[in-house]
Amino acid sequence: MYKILFFFTLTFSLNLVAQFQVGHTTIVFNDPARTGGTGSGGGLGRQIQTEIYYPATTAGDNVAVASGQYPVITFGHGFAMSWDAYTNIWQRYAAKGYILAFPRTEGGLIPSPSHADFGTDLRQVSDKMLNLNTTASSIFNGKILPRAAIMGHSMGGGATILAGAGNVNIVTIIGMAPAETDPEATLAAPNVTVPALIFSGTADGVTPAADHHTPIYQGLASTCKNFVNITGGGHCFYAQTNFNCDFGENTSSPNISINRATQQQLTYTILDPWLDYILKENCEAYATFQNAMATTTGTVGVTTCPLVPSVSISANSNVLTASTTGVSYQWYFNNEPISNATNQSYTAIQDGNYSVSVTFQYGCANSPAFNFSNETIGFDENLNVFKVYPNPATNFININNESNREAIYSLVDISGREIMTFSSSKNTEMLDISKLSKGNYLLEVESLQGRKTFRVVKD
Repeated sequence: MYKILFFFTLTFSLNLVAQFQVGHTTIVFNDPARTGGTGSGGGLGRQIQTEIYYPATTAGDNVAVASGQYPVITFGHGFAMSWDAYTNIWQRYAAKGYILAFPRTEGGLIPSPSHADFGTDLRQVSDKMLNLNTTASSIFNGKILPRAAIMGHSMGGGATILAGAGNVNIVTIIGMAPAETDPEATLAAPNVTVPALIFSGTADGVTPAADHHTPIYQGLASTCKNFVNITGGGHCFYAQTNFNCDFGENTSSPNISINRATQQQLTYTILDPWLDYILKENCEAYATFQNAMATTTGTVGVTTCPLVPSVSISANSNVLTASTTGVSYQWYFNNEPISNATNQSYTAIQDGNYSVSVTFQYGCANSPAFNFSNETIGFDENLNVFKVYPNPATNFININNESNREAIYSLVDISGREIMTFSSSKNTEMLDISKLSKGNYLLEVESLQGRKTFRVVKD
């Protein structure tokens, strides 16, 4: 007789993120179809000097990239700002295992920056960084995980929308106080379909949300998009102190009520799990992100992304089934993954705690553990005419069939793989199990009287 009881709820937490040293290198990329840019030595055409920060074995310039592969974030600076205003961004995220690329183009006041060129630069740098993974002469050869994001602040946030429109080589865009651009980011937004995250300060007088951030967000065609209002937040606090940005903010934003460090920390609380989920494919980070969107004090989050469904396990005899349909499944026995147990249902074969992890289009969820215990599984009085002995057994097991009617016998292993099957009406059958590995097996018996499953232990 079987019994299945709720035992306890498994707690799954995010893996601790290794902290790396931060390396730096400069690469001048080239676009032969355009002119201008910043830097030299990249070849004929437009020069796109890019400062790159990455996980390293030791801190410094042109040092070795740390062992492993890392996703790429291409970052666009704000109007009349430069890459070095964002030390907080690269110091945090390179140390967490991301490669960050900062194009230095379109950083001046006069002549006015070209938003279209900057958007194209962001897109091209993102693509060219991914290509370095197969460039033998590059320090990034074999080091780049083929997942990329484009992120930007202010003008760079608007240019991020231009760079993300119709872009199939990235997996997300992130805008920090994204500014309307020329050509208009709001007109490009309907062509952005990747998951998106937009940050907005309620006290931002440089690019007021109603005129910039909100229309951009509303125009995005992403089925999963998120808008974060930082209460009392300003425009420039996503970056470090910068004269040009801070001067404009001081004259336009009198209602800022939090400081720079607080605004950055609120941003990180939500941005960290988003990047871990989207770029590193840590599916458990999605639930952390959703919780941060809903509960981070000092912010108001709006999202169109689906919630992660809860998962439980139902049982029919020894067949365990995940309650919610997902994209993929992994069953566990006593917290260890079961080989090839990747269907919505699993046939329990031994006593212990079973759980299942279900991955959805967005995120994953883990069931509470079930304690499964039985002596014979699927007890049925009408099938007591069948006996199996000895059990445990070493070389042979005997099956007695006192009904003298034909029955079908199937022996399966713990993963559900069928080892042997046959039909017989004999009173006694002997099965040779001498060549099987030690462990637990199921002997399924089916006759006109019904079906019964015996647990068989091979010593």
